[in-house]
Amino acid sequence: MKAKLLRRGSSVNPSRQAEGKWGGQELVRSEEARYDHRLQGVLMVSAGESCTYVADLFGHSRRTVRYWVRRFENGGFSALQAVEQPGRTMALKKQIRRKLARDLRRSPRDLHHSQTLWDG
Repeated sequence: MKAKLLRRGSSVNPSRQAEGKWGGQELVRSEEARYDHRLQGVLMVSAGESCTYVADLFGHSRRTVRYWVRRFENGGFSALQAVEQPGRTMALKKQIRRKLARDLRRSPRDLHHSQTLWDG
């Protein structure tokens, strides 16, 4: 589905903007959709819309939209692709993670707990 450019004064439900939603569905899901989303924002700014307007329309902060524009100016289209962001390193050692995985496959009662299901 192709997204349409919206101009100032177009009808957009502000509550859905704030949630980052469009028509009750998430606007961005796949990597490709997120790239298209960022590109659409950059194109709107390059067409003369303010970062504030684009941010409000897309449900992002002005800072995020300015970041997209800066990335595009410095690196072109490829700079709008998502970059791999490493997460926090594992705090549990591999041996403990394996034991935990084994234990979670068992019933809590097998491990001397009173409940019959793991509930959180």
